Parts: sequence; C-alpha cells; structure tokens
Amino acid sequence: MKHRSRHIIAAVAVTAAAALTLAGCSGGGSSTAFESTTPSDLSGTVSFWHFFSDREAKVIQSVVDDFEKKYPKIKVQVHSGQDDEKLRKAIATGSKVDVGLSYSTDIVGNFCSTGAFRSLNKVIARDKIDMSQFSPTVKSYTEFEGNRCSMPMLADVYGLYYNKDLLSAAGFSAPPKTLSELESMAQKLTTYNPDGSIKTLGFNPTMGWYENAAAHYGPAAGAEWLKADGTSAISSSPGWTELINWQKAFVDKIGWDKLNTFTSGLGQEFSADNAFQKGKVAMNMDGEYRTAFIDDQAKGLHYGTAPFPTADNHTDLYGGGYMTGNIIGISKGSKNPELAWALLKYLTTDTGAVVKLANGLKNVPTTNDALNSPDLQVSDQYKTFLDVAANKNVSTTPASPLGAGYQQSFQDWWNKYQSEGGDVQAGLKSVDKQINDALALVSGP
Repeated sequence: MKHRSRHIIAAVAVTAAAALTLAGCSGGGSSTAFESTTPSDLSGTVSFWHFFSDREAKVIQSVVDDFEKKYPKIKVQVHSGQDDEKLRKAIATGSKVDVGLSYSTDIVGNFCSTGAFRSLNKVIARDKIDMSQFSPTVKSYTEFEGNRCSMPMLADVYGLYYNKDLLSAAGFSAPPKTLSELESMAQKLTTYNPDGSIKTLGFNPTMGWYENAAAHYGPAAGAEWLKADGTSAISSSPGWTELINWQKAFVDKIGWDKLNTFTSGLGQEFSADNAFQKGKVAMNMDGEYRTAFIDDQAKGLHYGTAPFPTADNHTDLYGGGYMTGNIIGISKGSKNPELAWALLKYLTTDTGAVVKLANGLKNVPTTNDALNSPDLQVSDQYKTFLDVAANKNVSTTPASPLGAGYQQSFQDWWNKYQSEGGDVQAGLKSVDKQINDALALVSGP
C-alpha cells in the first residue's frame, strides 16, 4: 500500500531526465483558462485522481459526496489508488486529469517549474482566498519561486511512538528526548533469543526501514539540504555528519547482519502485522496517521507518542520535527479548470471538509479554523503531532526542480554506507556533485 509523502524516496523521486521529459510535454494541448470573475453557476464533470485506497479511499469518497451535495450540478469522477508516478505520467501523456492529489510535497518544484500543475496565483487572488490561514511551513511546500501551483490538503508530521508496557517493564517512565537517550534505552529494551538473534528490538536504526528516511531525521540536528542558490548543502551541513555518525555507530553496536535478519522477518508497514503494532519494536519513528491504523488494527496496544529526539547538542530543537503533506493541484491539460478549482477549494479551505478528512484519515489539518474546530477529534497520542506542527522548530524539505531527486541521491548513499562504511565526507561530497550535476541538467546553462 502506497501512502502519502513518506514514500517519496521509493516512488516519487523525479530524476533530471524525467523532469526534462515532463517539461517538454504539452499536458494534452491547450487548456481552458480561468475566468476573470468567479462563476456563479457551475455544472459538468470533473476528474479527481488521488492515491488513497481501502479504508482511506472511503474517507475521501465521503467528502467528495458532500461536495456533490453542495454542488448538485457537478459530478466528480474519482480515480483512487493513483500514486505520484501514475499521476505524473497521466499528466505528461494528456490523460483526463483535472485535479491531482499527491502524497509528496517534493513534486512541487518540478510540477510548478514545468507547468504540469497550473498556477493558482490569480484565481486565489480572484476569489480572495485567505492564505494566512495556513502556517508558513505549509505554505512553503506548496509553491516554488513564488508560483503557487498547489494547495495543502492535510499534513503529515513525524514523531516517536513508544510501547508503554515495554518501557515500563524495562524501568522507563518517559520516552527519550535525545538521540543518546534513544540509543541507550533501545539497547536495554532489546532482547535476544538463545541463539543470539534479536527477539524484540528497542529501536530499529536501519535506514530505509519503515519511516527511517533522511528527510525525517534531518530536523533532529538542524541539517540543511540546499543552499540559497538551490545547490546541495549536504556535505557542508554539520547536522548530516552528526546524524550519520550516530546512526552508523548504533547499527554497528547491534550488528548489521542481526538487524538485517530481524527486519526481513517483520510485517509490512501498513499491514496489521506492523512491527510496532505487534510489539516487536518498542520505539519507532512514524507519522500521525499511525494512530488511525492502531485504532483499526491494534486496539489493545498501550502506547504513547512524543516529539522525535534531537541530537545531543541540538536540544533547543526538541518539540519540532519533520512536516510534509498532501498537495493538490489542477492539471495543465484540464478542460474544466473552474470545476477543478471549485473541488480543490472545497477540499482545502472548507472547514467542515478539512475536519472530516482529518478525523477520518488522522492527518493534521492545515487550516487554523480546522485546527481549532470543536469537531476535530483529538486523542492524547494524536495531539502530540498537532503540537509538533505548531512548534517553531518544525521544518520541511525545500522545493527543487529535481523534485525528490536530491533526497534520493542522498538516501541511496546512506543506505549503502550503513552496511559498508567508508569516508563520510568524501561520500557526502560525491552526493553533492551528483545533485548539482542533475540540477544543471534540469536548469540548463
């Protein structure tokens, strides 16, 4: 099951070649422009592509049903289960896509710069949409170089999940706040079988497992991705070196082979056999959406949530974390832009719709009114993520014409380094070069 922004590395990294291909496509030819004034009567059919499936797709459909009741002359054709790669290809080949919902903020730079998603600047101004209802972080990942080609539709915020029963049995009454505390607690929480193999893991430091991604770890050490000119800052940002050294040492203490053997036998992330839900892992990085999966698949789990620990010399950052979200835009080739805008506007700015989506999907609402709505259902575990989203130290990944390509390059290197080792600084400089070469290919001379 593909799910939101957390799978950007695996599924949505837009390479330089793909970016150039998309830039050159017509998106289905010339399309109808927005009207100069807000239409008073709308009717027709609009196509809506999104990535949700199963239980979550039903939540989306219920809100689409509400939209159709409000606008009885508009019929929405819903295409569920369409991941970002399918969406990109559909737009590039001129398929009938009016509204597209992506689980990756990282396509914004590519989609805005190539025009795959049309600019919303004028229609936002025309309809007097109050953009101050969105936080600065949310606004930053829905536009690129002043061009807002998308709107936020709920957010994902990452933190630490911990099994209260396992922590209590090991003598811990509170979750860790620093990476060194996380590591020491994890070692005490890890148990072994008679043959020396892992039985229960305190915390899995393996990169690439579940939500262990560079993007999600970066805020713990204030690590920076890009310089002001858009080129790579990875080798020059000390936060990355700190995180890499901590993670590699953690892996080595447990043993790469032991970790690899243990994780290979764990359940899939979005199945009922999720390792945290099954008590196989005592602490885990995950997003707010996990609270909904636990409610559905592991009702008896006694767990808590907290901000993710920070590097020991960055304790001032505690309380923040990584934030990203679903973005929704109108295809360049849409022949029904006003109908598409009506749907997009409803899904992203109507308080009732945003709250209903948040309650059903357990994502973080992206408007102030929805966040403060008395109808928003907030458990103690879910509230952690609302607090992280509101914290001054919350951060996200910057938009780039490469899409998630710059993250892919770094993630690939880190995934290899954790098992093989090597010269960290030389490796990071090689990542810088790969990213900058790809950027030059996309941006041109």
